[in-house]
Amino acid sequence: MSFSVNRQRSLWWGLSLVVILSGLAAMVFSWASLGSPLRLGLDFIGGTRLQFELACSATKTCSQPIDIDAVRQILNEQGLGKSSLQVIDQYGLSIRTAPLNVDQRTRLSDVLTQKIGNFDPQKTQIETVGPTLGEEILRSGLLALLASFIGITIYLTLRFQFDYACFALVALVHDVLLTTGVFAILGLGAGVEIDSLFIVALLTIIGFSVNDTVVIYDRVRETLKLNPNLGIKEVVDQAVVQTLGRSINTTLTTLLPLMTIFIFGGDTLRYFALALIVGFTTGAYSSIFIASTLLAWWRDRHPPPSCCEYTGDNPYTLTGCAYSPHPRKSPSIGATGGHGFPVSLCLG
Repeated sequence: MSFSVNRQRSLWWGLSLVVILSGLAAMVFSWASLGSPLRLGLDFIGGTRLQFELACSATKTCSQPIDIDAVRQILNEQGLGKSSLQVIDQYGLSIRTAPLNVDQRTRLSDVLTQKIGNFDPQKTQIETVGPTLGEEILRSGLLALLASFIGITIYLTLRFQFDYACFALVALVHDVLLTTGVFAILGLGAGVEIDSLFIVALLTIIGFSVNDTVVIYDRVRETLKLNPNLGIKEVVDQAVVQTLGRSINTTLTTLLPLMTIFIFGGDTLRYFALALIVGFTTGAYSSIFIASTLLAWWRDRHPPPSCCEYTGDNPYTLTGCAYSPHPRKSPSIGATGGHGFPVSLCLG
């Protein structure tokens, strides 16, 4: 076989570990500086977000970019000194404050227009979310993630076996950690915030990833039935090679429209698409290189019992054996039935 996923499994595990640890380090820094592992958006923490863009940016006639110090001074004068402030592409402005009523928002907008310049009304966005609703959205999102993990574990245990489900769950946690790690880094470096769509993206990533893993596990099970004498590593390698083309084609065809949304979509969908791009890529990677190799590693060290049937005049003839890497050549104590009668027993 030209490609063996198990031969280089230490490399696959090492790459994943490096990326995940980098993301976890970014989450720690984010927690220290922002009070949360990710830069939370308005949906989760509540408040008012105002987004403006200078009207001159459309015609490219702006004489100078927005002075962030001048904006900060205006916010201090309005009693909003603790607000989060970000200049976007030199001529755009994003302000996140405590919840503001209509009069406060209007007054702030008027002062900014007088001292900074005229803003494009079509690009102006103002949103307000109460802190109670934000906490409820965050709590509901986390509960949805937990429920999906539990449901997938039960389903895979019933469809396959418990160890299959465990390693599929490890792959899903791998995908979630890697995606959140990337957004933790983006939150620190580029000020990218997550909103409720990020939770939707994570749930979608979980569904995509587990589907890829199920396809490989199905092929592993089929190969074990057809070739019961093969070692588990060879079985997993065959299953991965047989499903590799499907996994790559499915992932690529899914990523193409997402890349289009990321490039041409608005601000609302751009980072949602980016989360899906990162998650779907890591989902395909984890199904091929993490879930399968972990299953082979575990089954090689902890082989399950193998049930065989002895038939024919020779009681030592085995037929219909399930996988066992080290089957015994003689029936275990208690196997009875005599010559010519089938006897079922399990080899461990």
